[in-house]
Amino acid sequence: MKRLFAGIALGICVLLAVVFVFRGPLLGALKDFLTADMFVAVDADAFNPGVPIGEPFPPIAARYDGEVISELSRFMGENGMVLVANRSADWCFYCMTQYLELQRNLSDFKKAGIGVAAITYDPPELQAKFIDENGIDYPFISDIEARTVIALGILNEEYQPGDAAYGIPHPGVFVLDPQMNIAGKLFIEAYSTRVKAAGVLAYARRALGLENAGSAVPASR
Repeated sequence: MKRLFAGIALGICVLLAVVFVFRGPLLGALKDFLTADMFVAVDADAFNPGVPIGEPFPPIAARYDGEVISELSRFMGENGMVLVANRSADWCFYCMTQYLELQRNLSDFKKAGIGVAAITYDPPELQAKFIDENGIDYPFISDIEARTVIALGILNEEYQPGDAAYGIPHPGVFVLDPQMNIAGKLFIEAYSTRVKAAGVLAYARRALGLENAGSAVPASR
């Protein structure tokens, strides 16, 4: 019996060692499996939390570049911007995949005169790790004690203060016009589903009243 238990213990140790050695590829395979079908072309559900379209973007409390900021005008493009609110760039596979896809399409947003910024509840050092490892070229801001997501009305209330995930938002996108008004929103109730970057850009162009899909000049109103 002792030999049996010793054999089982040895097998478990070997398995754990294999998992440890190959944890990177294993996590990558798990991430690819979970996120294979996460993107949709448009937001087609009725879920619509947060400050209504047409309202001014509220004052926020977040960290960026070593300082506390209360507004986002520094991230504004010529024609507006999108703010992508997500759960985590440290542990949320869906969020990380969305941020990487945005990076691959960032030049299209720039051509349209639309700035891109991201916000998570992660501390700045964890955001910096993700940015550095993945060559992200758009700004990440770090929410302070959920004050920003509360101001935006998108706090996920399944978690309470003290919970590890307290402060995460319902993931989604705010489109802001150059006057810092909310011109549009994209929110899908299932956190595992996100609008792909091309769909976000197409929606933002419409919400901002751009002349056509290829123009960076606002249409006359």
